[in-house]
Amino acid sequence: MPDNRIDMMKPVEDVFLAVDVQYDFMPGGALAVAQGDEVVPVINRLSRAFSHVVLTQDWHPRAHVSFAANHAGREPFETMTLPYGEQVLWPVHCVQDTHGAALHRDLHVPHARLVIRKGHHAHVDSYSAFLEADRATPTGLEGYLRNVGAKRVWIAGLATDYCVAWSALDARAAGFDVTVIEDACRAIDLDGSLDKAWQDMRDAGVRRVSSEEILNARQTT
Repeated sequence: MPDNRIDMMKPVEDVFLAVDVQYDFMPGGALAVAQGDEVVPVINRLSRAFSHVVLTQDWHPRAHVSFAANHAGREPFETMTLPYGEQVLWPVHCVQDTHGAALHRDLHVPHARLVIRKGHHAHVDSYSAFLEADRATPTGLEGYLRNVGAKRVWIAGLATDYCVAWSALDARAAGFDVTVIEDACRAIDLDGSLDKAWQDMRDAGVRRVSSEEILNARQTT
């Protein structure tokens, strides 16, 4: 059984995954998450408690299939059926090599070991840091974590009900012990998506903690 104790965060076995801390998900961004900027200082504090940090970055081509603008007569937040299933159509966001796709300037994680770029295939969306939305195309993160000996993944970032939740569920499916740090995340909450995400994560065995629980535990070890 995996060891779930917060005070057992070993340098190699514990990885902190900070998801999509990018300008287009911040207030004023193309796909703004309410209070999204509030996660930045929390993630900075948390990152110092881990020796192993991985970042993700949405990185879409402008012709991406998930953009409503690329489907005549469609509006953002509608859904449509694509070859891999139901797809929410989003505003154009996190386009490769634009300001909106950049990591927030105040994100200070100089010791991050890896940046996973996702959503770069034009014909399939990618919420999860592990698998694209076709549920078949890997990002390479699972193999990387196994190669470095990771056992536990601690997740924060944007948005709770999409990229954070999908990443948490895929990490659990891959056999990792997974914890989502609630106050280091913010949600879109589209038609009840936040409640559903938490329920799905609970059902999968994902733990839910606060940043203070982690930081207090680290101070006492």
